Amino acid sequence: MHPFDIKTAGHEPAAGRKVLILLHGRGGSAEDIISLAGYFDVPDFAILAPQAANNTWYPYSFLAPPAQNEPWLSSALQVVNQVVLQLHAKDIPAEDIYFAGFSQGACLTLEFVARNAARYGGVVAFTGGLVGDQLYPENYAGDFGGTPIFIGTSNPDPHVPLERVQASAQLLESMKAAVMVKVYPGMGHTISQDEVDEANRLVFVDA
Repeated sequence: MHPFDIKTAGHEPAAGRKVLILLHGRGGSAEDIISLAGYFDVPDFAILAPQAANNTWYPYSFLAPPAQNEPWLSSALQVVNQVVLQLHAKDIPAEDIYFAGFSQGACLTLEFVARNAARYGGVVAFTGGLVGDQLYPENYAGDFGGTPIFIGTSNPDPHVPLERVQASAQLLESMKAAVMVKVYPGMGHTISQDEVDEANRLVFVDA
């Protein structure tokens, strides 16, 4: 059914069912990230986690000029788009689709939703920002219609500068997303229990 490897958990995707798409980080796997769903308040969801080739969505830092990460970046965005299109084909609307990712997967999550803004169920980015050596607003279109987006990050973080997180949040807000950024001093490149709690409170609260 899928032209790419995808791990699933929870329920089967179907009309009336909420769906969570999880995107793993560099060096991670769909199997790793799907275990994260166990910490979210999503007992009735279908859970989908696509697997990146060679465990990476694109080869260079997300802060590299986008052309350096091609064709992998476009391919990664296409994978996410295919998952969303398959859900739409099952009569699952954008407002029943949720996204969450960590690190490289968080960057890919934010990049995808910003390029395809709609009223989604919600978005969780654990340590990530929009992709590129700078922000390219011309790549982004649509209206989030109040979609809740939670971004948690460490300060400092070895891979994701706080400035990029904040600039990404401002851009997403300009597209009518309800963004909350929470900065954790010295947390390191990981996911904390507090971030999970915030995601449940802000994003999965009405799910």
